[in-house]
Amino acid sequence: MAASKVGTMGWLDLTVDNADEVKAFYQQVVGWTSADVSMGEYNDYMMKAENGNETAGICHNRDANKGLPAKWLPYFIIADIKSSLTSVTNLGGKQLSEIRSYGDSRFVIIKDPAGAVCALYQE
Repeated sequence: MAASKVGTMGWLDLTVDNADEVKAFYQQVVGWTSADVSMGEYNDYMMKAENGNETAGICHNRDANKGLPAKWLPYFIIADIKSSLTSVTNLGGKQLSEIRSYGDSRFVIIKDPAGAVCALYQE
């Protein structure tokens, strides 16, 4: 995930049961290339634009991603994950995952009061 500024969308992920098929779909439809991301016994995929920039992830609905909805999941850059989570619950949203790490960064998946799902990402 490229460095971004607080308040911007930094990334998109899609978690599906058929990641290999969906990866091939977006390669043909959008023109992305892919790079394997080892998850141990299988690979998820980093999708790249024509210029080589990392654009999105396509993930298998397994392990830590098990149960995520098959919808594009935006990752919004935030300043402080604990403060944002307090606001989520105080304002009627729900925390859907544990806080997880990605390198030195942390993220959590939430649902807003209308039911929309996104991730909050602290770099």
